[in-house]
Amino acid sequence: MTLDQRGELTSAHVRLVATAVGRSERAVWRWVAKARATGHVDAAPRPRFTVTPEIRRLLVLWGGNASAVHRELQQRALADPQLPAAPSLSTIHRALRRDLTPGERAGLAKGEAARRAFDVFGKRPAEHRNAAWEGDHKCVPVRVWVEDSLAQPWVTWFIDCARKVIMGLAVTPHAPSRDAVLAALRMALDRAEPFGPAGGLPGMVRVDRGKEFLCTTVASALGAFAVPVVDLPAYTPHLKGTIEALNDAVEEMLFVSMPRYVHQQKLTGGRTADPDEPALTFEAFVELLLKWVHWWNNEYQPRALGGLTPMEAWRSDPTPLHDVPAEQLARFGLEDDGDTRTITTQGVRWRNRHYIAPWMVGQGGLQVSVRRLPHHDTTIEVFDLNGTYLGAAVLAEAASEEQIREVRKARTAKARRLRADMKAAARLRRERFKAVTTPTPPQRLGALTEAEAEAELAESTAADLRRANPDYIPHQSVPDGWARPVPGDAAPSEPNNPEEDA
Repeated sequence: MTLDQRGELTSAHVRLVATAVGRSERAVWRWVAKARATGHVDAAPRPRFTVTPEIRRLLVLWGGNASAVHRELQQRALADPQLPAAPSLSTIHRALRRDLTPGERAGLAKGEAARRAFDVFGKRPAEHRNAAWEGDHKCVPVRVWVEDSLAQPWVTWFIDCARKVIMGLAVTPHAPSRDAVLAALRMALDRAEPFGPAGGLPGMVRVDRGKEFLCTTVASALGAFAVPVVDLPAYTPHLKGTIEALNDAVEEMLFVSMPRYVHQQKLTGGRTADPDEPALTFEAFVELLLKWVHWWNNEYQPRALGGLTPMEAWRSDPTPLHDVPAEQLARFGLEDDGDTRTITTQGVRWRNRHYIAPWMVGQGGLQVSVRRLPHHDTTIEVFDLNGTYLGAAVLAEAASEEQIREVRKARTAKARRLRADMKAAARLRRERFKAVTTPTPPQRLGALTEAEAEAELAESTAADLRRANPDYIPHQSVPDGWARPVPGDAAPSEPNNPEEDA
């Protein structure tokens, strides 16, 4: 059109363009004539079916089922003649492929998690060792024996993002708390075995809003070394991809081969091939996990490290390390209530308990402060008022293992009794209804006689009275041998008082 406006357009130009775009000369001349008449060089838009907000809502309603959306549009068109006719199913499919991305189609069908599977995430630039660590909890999908019951343990660990070295870990038979985080961090900071020579102070620690990682104790312990704890936004696992990849790797490489793996293949009916498979003990599980961690650090060769093991990549990194002095590491993660105590002949009193140690001999009258790891009540660490570490002290009147075992059994029996009572109450509250094939009001099942209803109500009333007055004793029926008043007889009148008569 520029050539045409300057009067320089020739048949040679039209022939050249037609050959380049694979069309005939007549078609190109027709385009030129249309452009001269309308002034537009773009193709004329054709009316077609597009995905509107209403179609998106219908896709969410029907879980991404295009056929169900097509039936819905047909029913609406039949119910309201003023609406346009419903498009064909193939037209709807073309519109969905044209107007929606694969991620949008997955999100409308299955939600946000499905949509994120089609997102593209950037990769952080390469860094040096100890530039950043990532920490997380991992619920182990394996049932192991913890004393007399089966439980799924938890692993709390930290990994170096640049060199993929597992810096430290802690295993708990239950959901972890801040003591597990502190134990794993203390192992990660220490450059001794079994995770040495890796260790030292990191530049930062990234976590995902876990309350155990963000508690005051952990923040104070790392803040004393000027190590910030970076709190990532919720539901953003891609922001700590190194530790998430480690969580997936340990399950695929180790947990899947363990007995009592909870995600193992199922037979018809949801049963496992060997329901009586013997489970690992907690000690055996921890031993296998530590062996796998040693293999990961010293033998496994991640693709990102170019043929090196994580420990080899760590050793070859020339970045200087900042070690934590042993005396500071001994105090790492200890909580202090700020009170001053005095060593007496019974030791140090803390929380109405007495703690003793051999080093206390001859130290009577010394004022000290007490620190301890969270939830660890058996042992405390004692310091003088100048902050000098004096030593550890143990609980003087600790119960024996047999006593602790009996207490646990009693607590378990109470818990089972309460669970049985709750299940029985749930069965009483449960109401069943008759199955219907037409839209009729629900009809209750379970016949109840009048006598049964009165008996249960009487028992409930008596129970309420007993709760209101524990000394309440319900009335019993009168024994047959007792004399009873005859109905209709008047009570004997009292003799007249002479003084009143006078």
